[in-house]
Amino acid sequence: MSNIKLTIDGRTLEVPEGVTILSAAAANGIHIPTLCYIKNTNDIGSCRICVVDVEGMDYPLPACKTTVREGMVVSTTSERVVTHRRIALELIVSGLSEAAWKTGESNELKALCEEYGVTGVPFKAEGAPKPLADSNPFLSFDPNLCIRCQRCVGACNTAAYNHSLRTGKKGVRTIIKAPFGEGWESSICESCGNCAQVCPTGAIKQKARATYSADEVTTTLTTCPFCGVGCQVELKVKDGKIIDAIGANGPANKGLLCLKGRFASYKFVDSPDRIRTPLIKNKQTGEFEPASWDEALTLVTSRLSEIKEQHGGDSIAAFACSRSTNEDVYLFQKMTRTVFGTNNVDNCARV
Repeated sequence: MSNIKLTIDGRTLEVPEGVTILSAAAANGIHIPTLCYIKNTNDIGSCRICVVDVEGMDYPLPACKTTVREGMVVSTTSERVVTHRRIALELIVSGLSEAAWKTGESNELKALCEEYGVTGVPFKAEGAPKPLADSNPFLSFDPNLCIRCQRCVGACNTAAYNHSLRTGKKGVRTIIKAPFGEGWESSICESCGNCAQVCPTGAIKQKARATYSADEVTTTLTTCPFCGVGCQVELKVKDGKIIDAIGANGPANKGLLCLKGRFASYKFVDSPDRIRTPLIKNKQTGEFEPASWDEALTLVTSRLSEIKEQHGGDSIAAFACSRSTNEDVYLFQKMTRTVFGTNNVDNCARV
């Protein structure tokens, strides 16, 4: 594929032929806001927040749906573009519950409204509040905050391949059908929460998110410990305790998480049933007693060495835990083969 040259905000760029203005800008560190677009997941072009001015055009064009061409001159911050985005935001919030929108948690829609000076609802839509769908223990859906950007549908169907969220029609309006209300157990929803992670308004949200605000937590990037896939996850920590997990853009998961990774991978940390110190059985009482790591490791090393010396390496078998990273399990089997001298190694990850 050949490259072409275009100008964005005064910068001359060389990008692959056939990409969109949005992709070309993002690849060169130029930010264009959007409320519906997610790369390779959702590009319906409905929000119209990503509009830009293109020289020679009488009206702004959506950057997510407009392909670059040779010599194109683009402005992402012209006065007309800013005005257009402000009007688009005013129209978007006019279809929401003002009380819920203003008192809800921080989100992408709120941030953009603050950036473009949208402080109220100038075109108030009529209609009674819609009921919440919140029977699911992990997720809830507030249709009064939904802008029908369809990010959630894309995340569910295109990215996670679950196909449990879908769109419908109510008159001329598109609606989101989220299976989080009564009877959610009989749906095919896996409660993975990928829909909530991409929602720009908080219409779909993780219930754990209600326990903190962004300025109350610190974020730590780590690897999910639930299995060996190696999904990258951002842990949210408040007052010294992990309270939430969000999918990070790692090579294995690309921002996605499963139900276990999002809602269960960290809860063992503060479980009252967790063993927090090595235990060695007292031969006289038959009871396990707390021991130091040095005591435990010395005991294990000496006993395994004795067994290998007396009966050979194949008298030992090693069994790895499936709730370990791929790298940890690799080192475990390497130790089994090189130190113990046996191929008797297995893993409990059985499907």
